[in-house]
Amino acid sequence: RDTVSTVLGWARLASRAPITVTIDDKSAGIPQGLMVSADRAPRWSDAQGTIYFGLREPRPAPPASTAPPVGGGASAPAPGAGAGGQIAPARQDEDTPSLILWHWKDPRMQSQQQVQEAQDKAFSYMASYDFGSSKVAKLTDDKMRTVATGPKDTWGVGSDDAEYERDQGIKGFAFRDMYAVNLATGERKLIQKKVAGGGGGGFGGFGPSPFSPDNGKYAYYDTGDWKVYDFASGATKVVTTGVPAKFWNTEDDHNQVKPAIGGALVGWSKDGAHLILKDNWDAWRVPVNGGAAVNITANGQKDQIRYQGRLIMDPRDRGGIDLAKPLYFQTYGEWTKKEGLSSVDPMKGGATVLTWEDAKVNYRKARDGDTWLLQRQTVVKYPDFYAMDDGFKGERRLTDANPQQKDVAWTPGGVLINYSCENGLGKRQAALYLPAGYEKGKRYPTLTYIYEKLSQGFHVYAEPNATRYSNPAVFTSRGYAFLQPDIAYKINDPGRSALWCIVPAVKAAIAAGYVDPDRVGLQGHSWGGYQTTFVTTQTKVFKTAIAGAPLTDMISMAGSVYWNTGASDNSIFIASQGRFTGGPNDVPDAYVRNSPQQFAQNLSIPFMILHNDRDGAVDFNQGITYYNHLRNLGKDVVLLEYVGENHGLARAANQKDYALRMTEWFDTFLRDQPAPDWIKDGVPRLKMEDHLKGRRPMVDPKATVTTPRITP
Repeated sequence: RDTVSTVLGWARLASRAPITVTIDDKSAGIPQGLMVSADRAPRWSDAQGTIYFGLREPRPAPPASTAPPVGGGASAPAPGAGAGGQIAPARQDEDTPSLILWHWKDPRMQSQQQVQEAQDKAFSYMASYDFGSSKVAKLTDDKMRTVATGPKDTWGVGSDDAEYERDQGIKGFAFRDMYAVNLATGERKLIQKKVAGGGGGGFGGFGPSPFSPDNGKYAYYDTGDWKVYDFASGATKVVTTGVPAKFWNTEDDHNQVKPAIGGALVGWSKDGAHLILKDNWDAWRVPVNGGAAVNITANGQKDQIRYQGRLIMDPRDRGGIDLAKPLYFQTYGEWTKKEGLSSVDPMKGGATVLTWEDAKVNYRKARDGDTWLLQRQTVVKYPDFYAMDDGFKGERRLTDANPQQKDVAWTPGGVLINYSCENGLGKRQAALYLPAGYEKGKRYPTLTYIYEKLSQGFHVYAEPNATRYSNPAVFTSRGYAFLQPDIAYKINDPGRSALWCIVPAVKAAIAAGYVDPDRVGLQGHSWGGYQTTFVTTQTKVFKTAIAGAPLTDMISMAGSVYWNTGASDNSIFIASQGRFTGGPNDVPDAYVRNSPQQFAQNLSIPFMILHNDRDGAVDFNQGITYYNHLRNLGKDVVLLEYVGENHGLARAANQKDYALRMTEWFDTFLRDQPAPDWIKDGVPRLKMEDHLKGRRPMVDPKATVTTPRITP
């Protein structure tokens, strides 16, 4: 009727008195009605004085059924798989209704519960077995479902979001109640109610540990400040009060109050007396028991250099940061896009530049030696590996992983375009990659690719492939300039903000002398597809555009479901990319003025849409209704639908076909190449099979037949 599991542990095997531990349903401390779960892998604590494992409720086997699944024996669609995003009913016999009941009080929508059904079934309560007492303690429950454990097996921190779960599904803002949990007994006490976000760096096991090395304190971020909780006294102290820095992401333009900076917690000092924290630019040594904080990097904000991740030499070192030794930070120039490595004195302060170059770099140091490993890349140079001796001398190349590039027409490099967005959105940058064979003073057809902020990828090498929606390497090889601008946003105006940034970026690239103003195309996918669809109804700058999986009507989209996760799209519209202060009934004018569908009559260029029938992110109805609006208006519009595909393309044949059609589309309207028949007149359904078979040699790299028109 059920499966009975046992945890077996062996400890101190190198001693003369090894220990064998057996944990089963008869072990002391296991609550009545629970049993050992096989769905949570048991693990030793760092000190090997505790075993963590799972407890679950019994699962009687359901009665056997010989009835076919609903639908006359055909397989029911997977969650989010159907057109329009239908969710599949469970297998039932003929006499049982296939009802799914959606209730407004549900903490999670029914669609989300279905996507997470397997995860919910596998849920187990985290428990500990303490060697000292030989007892089991249940650490979590139905509300507080997670506990992060400290390094000394004494304290953990639990997270309870049950009170806020329903509201998070509607508005998108995440909160949790935090508890200190005694890992030996399971006893808990409240740290703080309604803490915003997902916790200070490392909560849940990622990044530097928020627990002090002695497991006596816990650091966490809360709406602009860093706090430290003392497990012994139960007191919480704000440690960043008075520090002349902003410890929230000042450049995050989402509808959030003082959102956290990713990777802000660098770590605890070895003695537990200091935290090393990052603001938007610099790293700070912050005392937790009083005293002045020190900006240990000093020049980040002044010189517009971001001190990013700390380089950890020995991954085995979990005892905190030794402040007597230098710290190594990888650095990034906000406006130069240069990267490098700096050594920082954590006590006296001050950064020493070790390397600084026009490339994207990634450093590692040998754990037990003086050798450094470097991976360096630019848009021209493949990310090969290099080795250096201590002091960064004697550089030698280790790999030549992409020698075939010499046989391909390739971009000679990129330039940074500076511009200012309209309506007070400030100074921004765009990455412009030059076409292969670039001649100074000559203007080129240009493809503009958009999402949000893209210029930080200025030095990222783009390997040609058929899986990226618009690949700089592919289009620069074909004679295009390739522009990737940054977009900033105003609350309640996501579409118009895109317009206010994209058009100035294109005009700045034209003024710089690289871009042919009469041959500029636009493309984006998903959120970029939405912005492409909106912007092309507001400006005449672009000659053609392709939008992949675009949001086209913000009102109906806000009421839809993100079928891949089952969550409400409304939450994305408020707390995430939508950047609205409420739903369509709260700020209706904002939704209307940012909806492409409201301005479809203004579109005056050839427009292509990619939208797939099984899209679980942006409902297929968004693409098909916009297509119909344009078609009804007599606009030049084509829609590509790859049957059975989700938000992106998974099948290689579809990826290659789409990549080819993109080049054909832009070649037709930006390079005056002859338009293929599918662009001129479409393809009747009865001729589609022959059409697709006839194109196979064009997308098959092993085929001997080629088409000169699409050969780079």
